[in-house]
Parts: sequence; C-alpha cells; structure tokens
Amino acid sequence: MKILQFCYKPPFPALDGGSMGMHYITEGLINKGHEVKVLSFHSKKHPCSIDKLPKEYVEKTRFETVFVDLDIKILGALVAWLCGESYHVKRFINEQMKQKLVQILKAEEFDVIQVESIFLTPYLSLMRKFSKAKIVLRAPNIEHKIWERIYKATKTPFKKGYLKHLALTLKYYELNHINDYDAVSPVTEVDAEFFRKNGLRKPCKGIPFGINPSEMVSDVLEEENTIFHIGSMNWHPNEQGIKWFIEECWDKVREATPKIQAYFAGRYMPAWLKNTNVEGIHIVGEVEDSIRFMTSKQIMVVPLLSGSGIRIKIIEAMSIGKTVVATSIAAEGIMYEDRKNILIANTPQEFAEAIKYCVENPSECKRIGQEAYKLIAEKYSNDEVVNQLLALYQQIL
Repeated sequence: MKILQFCYKPPFPALDGGSMGMHYITEGLINKGHEVKVLSFHSKKHPCSIDKLPKEYVEKTRFETVFVDLDIKILGALVAWLCGESYHVKRFINEQMKQKLVQILKAEEFDVIQVESIFLTPYLSLMRKFSKAKIVLRAPNIEHKIWERIYKATKTPFKKGYLKHLALTLKYYELNHINDYDAVSPVTEVDAEFFRKNGLRKPCKGIPFGINPSEMVSDVLEEENTIFHIGSMNWHPNEQGIKWFIEECWDKVREATPKIQAYFAGRYMPAWLKNTNVEGIHIVGEVEDSIRFMTSKQIMVVPLLSGSGIRIKIIEAMSIGKTVVATSIAAEGIMYEDRKNILIANTPQEFAEAIKYCVENPSECKRIGQEAYKLIAEKYSNDEVVNQLLALYQQIL
C-alpha cells in the first residue's frame, strides 16, 4: 500500500507526544512493508532542517517539509473574527504547500492520504482534484474541546471572550468538515463516539497512539520521595496545568508529604516557570533522554485542566512501569482503571492524598506501576495499533 502522510508539524525527530504519535505510525507502516511518504509543515515553534535529520529516515520516508508562519497576526486574527472564520485553520493555508502537494500528487499515485489534523482540511479540495486516494483524518484531538476548556478556565473578560470565539469557530469548522473525509480515526473511542453523535456518517474507529516498548534502564536508580512531570510547555494545556499545580496543589502536597521533591522537565519552559523559586520544586527544562529522566523519579503527575485526545507521555511513563497521578482530563481516552493502573486526582486535596498514599505505600505504588506496564503492553503496542489502522484502510479501499 502507498500512503502519503500529511503532517501539521514534523513527526521526526519525535520531541513531543504529538510527534511521537505520528512517527510511530510511520515506522509501524514501513516495518509492515508499506510505502510511506511524509509531507510536513514546520514552523518557528516546531523547526526542522532536513539536512540535520538522519539520512536513513529521509530516504525511507522521502521526507519533505514546508515552512509556515504560525505567529499570531493581529490583523489576520481580527479579519477571522469579523468573518466568523477559524483563525486556527486559516493560519495553515499556505501557497507553497499547495504547490508542493500538487507536485507530489501529479508525480505519483497513492492508495491512502493520511491527514494528521483537522487544521489541514483546506487542502482536501486539491487532494480530491489530483488524486484518487482515499483520504483519512487521523485526529489526535477534538481540537475545539481543548479551547472550550481553556476559555472556561479563563477569568479575564476580554481574553475569555476571544478564546470563546476561537473555540466556537473551530467547533463549527471541525463538525462541518468531518464528513469531507472518507474515514476518521480519532485516537480514543471517546472521541469517536463524540463525532458519531455530532453527525459523522463516515467509517470511524477510535485507534490509540501506539508505542514501541522502551528498553528498561538498569543503571539509573529511582529517587525516593520524588514526583515529576515531563511535557513541552509550548502546548497551552501543559503550561496551564503546571501553573495550577504549583499555585493550588503544591502547598497541600508538601503538607501531606514534607519530604517530597518535584521535578518539571520539558522543552520551551516559559520565563515565569524558569524563575519559580518555591521550596522543593526543581525546573529541569529539556532533557536529553526522557526514559532515563522518568526512570530516575518515583511518581508522574499530570495535572491537565484542558486538552483532548490521549497523552503520549502518560503512555510512555506507564510503559516503563511508572505510577501516574493524573486528572480525569489528562487520562481521558486511556483504558485505565482508577487505583488499579493509575491514580485519578482532580482537586489539590486529591493530588496530595494520592501522592502521600504512593510515598507511604511503596509496594502498592510499585504494584500500580506494574499494572500500568501490563495495560500498555496489551493495549498500546505499536504493532497492534498499526494493524487496526490498516484494517480501517482495507475497509474503505
């Protein structure tokens, strides 16, 4: 099967959860003998230079990329506001990408075009015109849900009003264009059911992100009385969640577990977080090896207040047997059982109690981590995920 994978940001190097999810699909399809060409945007937020990528990756994916300026422009945002258009989507409309896409589609035929975000929907008309391929939306999130949750948590009136506008226009766009695809593959069955209930009439199956089992790190000792978070801070829900955890949860956590130390890792740390001077909190920033970092700490915390889809970093931490304490929103879409393979906490007090429970009951904490490992091995292996995706492709072909 020949597949064109059309990405909203570079899937490689896999530096964050979104990139990891796309890259594992690329890798899985190629390993099963299918031919995959990767076409991607890159931006200031997600830079990419093909010259710096491994030659093997570029050759086997025939990777090409086009720069898009995703910086917020006041005039563009204002025009979108007045016209009732989704500014999120408009920012991805790019003439150079249109030319590149047409060039590729004229040069070769594909069986499937896998579109990695609703933001790339404006290119559908070109795909239909220049290709007979089936076009599938691989939806990592229900995008408007993220912005709904963000605006509802915002207190500044003007900012809240603008964010509400962004959420509503994106919702209108997302739900009105979802049937333009031949099939839709959200990353959770929760998201799939939402689309079905909101008018989706095309084949739809919730297929999670897969992960290649990480090699256990044996030469790194786990520090007792430690919690950690890892994630790119240029994704608003991560920054929002960590700010809430520090401001609302941390005092209660320390009161319940005085010896606890918190470590926050990830790319693009904002200035306010770098300058945080709170006892027991350590801002690590970007780490060279996320598996080694996670192995060295005891408990993962994921205090998301907004978001959609599935959190790859939770899957990654579970895959090495880490106990995760997360909000319901953070764990949304994962086939978890609370207190069996994860601990759900939605309030500052619940986070404090869950962390205290893990620290004071190390054998129970270890058991939850082992159950988490079993869940990922059974339900989220990349091989199984790719098989499900290929089954969907065969269905529509």
